[in-house]
Amino acid sequence: MREQRSGSQILFGYLPNQTVDLQGRVWKVKEWSNPDTRNVDQATVRQELLRMIGRWSATGSDSGLEDELRRNGDIEVVTLNYSSGVRVEAFPKLFICKNPQCRRVIVSEDGASACSCGSRALGQFHFVGYHECGRLAEPWIPKCPTHKEARIVFPGTASAAEIKIVCPVCNAVLRTGLGMWKCKHCDDDTTKFRHTVHRAAVVYTPRGIVVVNPPTSDQLKELSDAGGVARALKWVVDGMRTRSFKDVGQTKETLRRQLLALGSLTAETVEAMVEAAADRGEVEQDQQPINLNGIPADRVERIEQTAVTLATAVMYDRLRIENLVERTTADSGLGRLYREDYPAALEQAGLHEIELIDRFPVLTGYFGFTRGNPTPGESRLIPFRNKRNHLRVHSEITETEALLVRLDPVRVAEWITEQRHHTIDDWNDAASARQSLLRAGIFPAPGTDPLQQRSVGSDLLTLTHTYCHRMIRRAAVFAGIDRNALSELVIPEHLCFFVYAASKGDFVLGGLQALFETELNRLLDDVV
Repeated sequence: MREQRSGSQILFGYLPNQTVDLQGRVWKVKEWSNPDTRNVDQATVRQELLRMIGRWSATGSDSGLEDELRRNGDIEVVTLNYSSGVRVEAFPKLFICKNPQCRRVIVSEDGASACSCGSRALGQFHFVGYHECGRLAEPWIPKCPTHKEARIVFPGTASAAEIKIVCPVCNAVLRTGLGMWKCKHCDDDTTKFRHTVHRAAVVYTPRGIVVVNPPTSDQLKELSDAGGVARALKWVVDGMRTRSFKDVGQTKETLRRQLLALGSLTAETVEAMVEAAADRGEVEQDQQPINLNGIPADRVERIEQTAVTLATAVMYDRLRIENLVERTTADSGLGRLYREDYPAALEQAGLHEIELIDRFPVLTGYFGFTRGNPTPGESRLIPFRNKRNHLRVHSEITETEALLVRLDPVRVAEWITEQRHHTIDDWNDAASARQSLLRAGIFPAPGTDPLQQRSVGSDLLTLTHTYCHRMIRRAAVFAGIDRNALSELVIPEHLCFFVYAASKGDFVLGGLQALFETELNRLLDDVV
């Protein structure tokens, strides 16, 4: 059998151990055949996985996945090999005679056998047995001890408990319902095999992640070669003024942070190396060194991680308003639009800058499934494994376009102090305002309501998230699409957010580019 489906259909509906309908039959997916391995940073994927499995970890039903991830176990991220496709196998191998006067149960590999009543029209039994350990089983159908046959009487509902199994010859009732029994393959005595239609959520619920802008190993190597996380953070705090973080010279502070991050050098040795480099003119003097002293380690890690997200997102394809200005003359219609109308609209909207990223990667992946109660943490998580027993994430990686919207840090600092009545360190320009907000921002834990807290971080999160949603709503109107066609990545630590075209909507690529190049001022006026 050969059937064709799109990559998105396969990602969402043809995962290992999932049952599917093909050509009027029920099948079970065995595997993606020879999938392609993708070069994605494992640390980024691991962090998102740890976040997503939290409810299973809290109830001890994560199959040991959290411990494995924290031990830095290998993660294989794969995408579909369109030449090899997906392997499926017939399941269950139980068929029902379609003759309404017969309805005998027949065991068959391919459903091509003839019934003893003479009919060759068979329909596959669409009920399956499932267990929370991940096992899937064919229902056991008892046969009449005298006539060695059985027939199914369906109740007209999807309830397996109401199905009757009777003898087609003597009409003796052999069983009501498909029964429940303990799994022979695991040590779970608290749950039993249950039965229902194969497509029910309790039979199979895939568990996935979405990682926006996952950096590749090549990008991280470029980042490391150019000065590492410290260089990226310095570049972001200074306003991302150059084309890339790689265009900024190494400073004493970025070199110091880079050497300390190695973990193998003492502070005294690092200082000696930094001063030696400065004496030889190999590093620049910091105009405004970054000061994150006194900030808890987990917050520093988050600040640095989000700086890397920004740095890698704009590494290759970054179109700024100044680039639009360079393409036009001052006396042309577009020239006046970019030189006069766009800056005025940004100022009125309280924004530092908006830029277009036309190759913005989004990874959608599935790392496992559950059988039973689909509520996270209420049934056992079953991770996908490759042949080496490493965690496998089945994914699709798409490149879309995005707008990067950055708020004016001075305006935000004024709002935080004057409107929200917080106290932060003094500032005198955009870079120092960013640093003051970074040092003061204690951001809410995931899943908590920022409106229930009173902190700089909760207010920054509420501000950037609200601004982002407003931007999405109005951009959807200007582009003439449903707002579900746009998604978000909010980075409150650095006062910015991405609005990107989502694969789930009806967005046509080029829509955000058209907005950026011709109607950005009208969009911002409308947002305000």
